[in-house]
Amino acid sequence: MRDVREWTTPLVRLAKRHRDPVVVQALRSSAAATLAYVIALRLSPEAAPLTAPLTALLVVQVTLYSTLTTGIRRVNSVVAGVLVAIAFSLLVGLTWWSLGLLIVAALAVGHLVRVDEFVPEVAISAMLVLGVTTVGDTAWARVLETLIGAVVGLGCNLLLAPPVWVGEAGESIEGLARRMRQLMLSMGEEAAGRTPVESATARLYEARRLDHDIVEVDAALRQAEDSLRLNPRVKEGLLHRVVLRTGLDTLEICTVVLRVLARTFTDLAKERDPDALFASETGAAVERQLSEIGDAVVSFAVLVTTPVSVNADAAESRLTAELRQAAATRDKLAQLLLDEARRDAGQWQLHGAVLTEVNRILDELDTEHRSRRLLEELDRVSREQRERMPRLTRLRESLRVPAQLRRNREATERRSR
Repeated sequence: MRDVREWTTPLVRLAKRHRDPVVVQALRSSAAATLAYVIALRLSPEAAPLTAPLTALLVVQVTLYSTLTTGIRRVNSVVAGVLVAIAFSLLVGLTWWSLGLLIVAALAVGHLVRVDEFVPEVAISAMLVLGVTTVGDTAWARVLETLIGAVVGLGCNLLLAPPVWVGEAGESIEGLARRMRQLMLSMGEEAAGRTPVESATARLYEARRLDHDIVEVDAALRQAEDSLRLNPRVKEGLLHRVVLRTGLDTLEICTVVLRVLARTFTDLAKERDPDALFASETGAAVERQLSEIGDAVVSFAVLVTTPVSVNADAAESRLTAELRQAAATRDKLAQLLLDEARRDAGQWQLHGAVLTEVNRILDELDTEHRSRRLLEELDRVSREQRERMPRLTRLRESLRVPAQLRRNREATERRSR
């Protein structure tokens, strides 16, 4: 059995690498660039039509949505640069001062045609064309090569549907939740005994570093959202995007509250040094409370990353049970903190802050709160789509798309119960 596992491990790693964004991007870009060059050799008058593979290399992206939007903007930028170069070649030719004017004019035109991040491409195209002697032939050959590269780049993703990166985004969200849980466990262990100010401060810095994790998870989620747009393999793209985005929003709020809780523990450590943060019984309750909340955070992440097609009842039941247990512990902790405040009113504000922050996290993880948030976000996105594309909305309504929206809402309600 061990030999079988050792033999299959390299195959598993190879399969995972085939879905790695870097590997997928390299393979798609290489194939598109090579194909574009082969086609351009037959259609372009240039001996080495490298503009076609260059354009295909830059146009091809990981997702279909970004490929379409990037391809259109890149073609516009190159064509605009070529037209600017033709105008300058007819008027002044290539000199040091005309080159400077060309760059200024090309950058201005790039902003006018709204090619966004491809504004420098307008100036680059203009300089490349203006620097060639036979400007007229080269200009139109460059336009042709650009169109070939863009068409090939778009065709690669249209014919070969790009992967959907929902799984990778889900792994990032679950990873963030587990890091939050680990921090809560560390804070709970320190709260149960004597906590030096240095240790409490270290936990505070660790909580602040979670902001960087949020940025990384948000980038993975944006890639997943792009992969769901215009993808023929996805039937409920809007629902997937809303579920993942609202789940990350909830975890982000919990991260902020956790950072505030770490700050409260740091202030308590400074006030009570060299004594323990809490009495022994209260400290044990705090440790148990943070452990239960950490488990609930992980269960929440598992629930929001479970596809609609997969039975999520187990994750939902586990989250509900953990929240119920955490609420019972919270009630006991509230009584213990009240007793401590009666015995020693010196830190009653900080004790009250601990209870407030615990309540806030539990409220954010509550299933009913999440259900309302999902429905509100789904309605908001649908309303914005109708306002932004009224004609497409009318076409969808004529094709009975509202029935699909109702199914999305029903699926959302099932996931949120």
